[in-house]
Amino acid sequence: MTGPTVREILGKSQEYLAARGVDSPRLSAELLLAEVLGLDRLHLFLNMDRPLAADELARAREFMARRGRGEPAALILGRKEFWGLEFAVRGDVLVPRPETECIVEEAGNRFPGDAALTIVDLGTGSGCLAVTLALHFSAARVAALDLSPAALAVARENVLRHDVAGRVALVLADAGACPLVGAGADLVVANPPYISDGEYAALSNEVRDFEPALALCGGADGLDQVRAQAPEAARILRPGGMLLMEIGCGQGAAVRALFEGLDVFDEVAILRDLAGLDRVLLARRR
Repeated sequence: MTGPTVREILGKSQEYLAARGVDSPRLSAELLLAEVLGLDRLHLFLNMDRPLAADELARAREFMARRGRGEPAALILGRKEFWGLEFAVRGDVLVPRPETECIVEEAGNRFPGDAALTIVDLGTGSGCLAVTLALHFSAARVAALDLSPAALAVARENVLRHDVAGRVALVLADAGACPLVGAGADLVVANPPYISDGEYAALSNEVRDFEPALALCGGADGLDQVRAQAPEAARILRPGGMLLMEIGCGQGAAVRALFEGLDVFDEVAILRDLAGLDRVLLARRR
């Protein structure tokens, strides 16, 4: 007797995940079943009539149960794509999100690809920004800071995976109390925790229960770490250097006022994402 086919398992998995309110149940089912079978999604579609062996079926059920409890597919798979690159992820770091790519895009617009930049990544998490920028700017050197040893361990995996260990230094440090001295950075990037206490309480369990609160919670108004990191960025940037910081979609006016109030930046702007929402603060050091 043969086991159920890929087609049958996909259908049942989609129904199971949809009944539990999972985002994108069909996509989740496809990604997880493809992982179980060691296939990409294209070859999954080409093998719809393939029966699953008993061990494959057991693993598929385990993955679907985890997804049904709200665990993000990226954490089950242990990887996530960012800027066309694959990054290791675990529950110790934020799962990289497409909106953060706005920082990479704007950096590419502002600096030539062969520029020998000194870059500082405040709160590197998985290292997706530090690694991507090191690859985009082939002569750049990057200092990637994080307060969490567990996060730095994930970042180290990704630095090694993408062969940039010679140009990316990982530093255990609080991004709001940067240990770097001197005003030598050409570019500072940051994705600080910017979720307010009220917003955090209302987050879906897919985020709140599986991603680190340390990387999400920004205090009563979501701006605690923005306030802490703003003067640090100003201190370590060279004259003419630039800060690119991800912010919440409703925080543009408050963040712009905060940076203009420091009176050390001669260009402060809020950049919008593809949905037209406030997404990145740009500030150039006077």
